[in-house]
Amino acid sequence: DWTAPEIVPIASSHVDEPIYTRVYKPEGFDAERAEEYPAVVFIHGAGYLQNAHMGWSGYFREFMFHSFLNKQGYVVADLDYRGSKGYGRDWRTAIYRQMGTPEVEDLVDVTDWLQTNVNVDGERMGTYGGSYGGFLTFMALFKEPGLFQAGSALRPVTDWAHYNTGYTSNILNLPQDDAIAYRRSSPIYYADGLEDALLINSPMVDDNVFFQDSVRLVQRLIELKKTDWETAIYPVEPHGFRQPESWLNEYRRIYKLFEENLQQD
Repeated sequence: DWTAPEIVPIASSHVDEPIYTRVYKPEGFDAERAEEYPAVVFIHGAGYLQNAHMGWSGYFREFMFHSFLNKQGYVVADLDYRGSKGYGRDWRTAIYRQMGTPEVEDLVDVTDWLQTNVNVDGERMGTYGGSYGGFLTFMALFKEPGLFQAGSALRPVTDWAHYNTGYTSNILNLPQDDAIAYRRSSPIYYADGLEDALLINSPMVDDNVFFQDSVRLVQRLIELKKTDWETAIYPVEPHGFRQPESWLNEYRRIYKLFEENLQQD
């Protein structure tokens, strides 16, 4: 059975507009039970995508995974952070010269709301996302340590200066013209903030976010003597996996990460 999410307008502490969020609750959810629920926050990709709606999105695998997580007792949230489309110009352009800052602020607001309104344990929260969602997973773990106890970054960007300028130039200008914006927006410069469990899932023949992004971040974590992280490499996969076995392996690893770090003994 699939779980039908609720669409909730969560108040923002930074702007007047709410953060529209899909909230998936486990069957038999009890807002008053003594044991609080673990939670997982999914971060959609593309940056400009809209996902908090009642339609059937391209994230059908994630929808199935979220229903599975519900059956294991997790609350799941899926937000349209600032930068997502469908909410007007100001919402879409809020990330100008500061990718990863407004979005993480929105993640903080959503996690606060979950704790206050859905009986979620703030010490048992995880996150995951791919591509832009992987980038934001890094930014959340690196810039807000303790916000999540575990996160999985899939096919993630770590340094926007090495990405497609046709995408980044509209948001961060050109690297040679606005180095400050690129540095402010790139996770590799914040890696020393990692304190929580991290899983990096990277396809080696990625034709969108090049594999070198993950390699450089891994080397940076080694240099920083960070230990609570691991990688999962997919040698024959491009940005969007093609083999069902790879998808299954990826989700099994993500689930294992959450089970090991978010469930009570």
